[in-house]
Amino acid sequence: MPTTMKVAPDDENEVHDVLAFRDPGHCHVTPVVQFPPGIALAITDRLRHLVQSAHRSPAATSPDADGITRAQTFEEGDVYMLAAPYEQYEADRYLMDFYDVIDRDICSRMHLHTGLRFVRMMTGPGTRIRVSSLAPIRVTDVDGVTTFRPETFEDDHPDVPAGHQRTRYNLVVPPNSWADMQVPRGVSHQFNAHGPHAVIDSVHPEESIETFRERMTDFKMMAQTIFLADEQPAADSCRLT
Repeated sequence: MPTTMKVAPDDENEVHDVLAFRDPGHCHVTPVVQFPPGIALAITDRLRHLVQSAHRSPAATSPDADGITRAQTFEEGDVYMLAAPYEQYEADRYLMDFYDVIDRDICSRMHLHTGLRFVRMMTGPGTRIRVSSLAPIRVTDVDGVTTFRPETFEDDHPDVPAGHQRTRYNLVVPPNSWADMQVPRGVSHQFNAHGPHAVIDSVHPEESIETFRERMTDFKMMAQTIFLADEQPAADSCRLT
């Protein structure tokens, strides 16, 4: 892959040509565990409450001594950075409280990152997470250990110019479940939650390295995202039956 993936390092809404883009690898999803609804609800609600508490905190919504604002907002939901990177440790970790795309009538865009990601997806009752990519998603299961296998399906990616077609590969995290996803650097992906009880716990092992590699002028989490569509589409483009 090229040394620098972004054209404008500090641009928080940089869009690349979806027809010219080719994934350099594949996302891998590992089903972890399923819980009784009451337990799943308690876990997701407590984590969502933590994120929302951060968004009401003056300390979390203002830059700290290192210039990092821990409470931020992404297309998929509100974010709270649990652990920030520092000079001897390049990784960070954050929680995201997903928006319900049907309630908001808008989906997140397909995108990629300038560094690899590890994401644990967690759902509560009546809630699913649709994960999509322009490359097939590999499901990692182990006989005798894995207790469920997420649904997968293909459809036509809706965010392409008229007269063109690209296949979108989809996976559905069912209610009351945890599933882990490994996202290699530069691989396309898209998260959309259906229901109110959805959280991701995400680790970015290259956070500080990305800032240096992309020649960003400051630490900006959204500047490490590259989109493959100009605007967020309506909920019909990521709806689940």
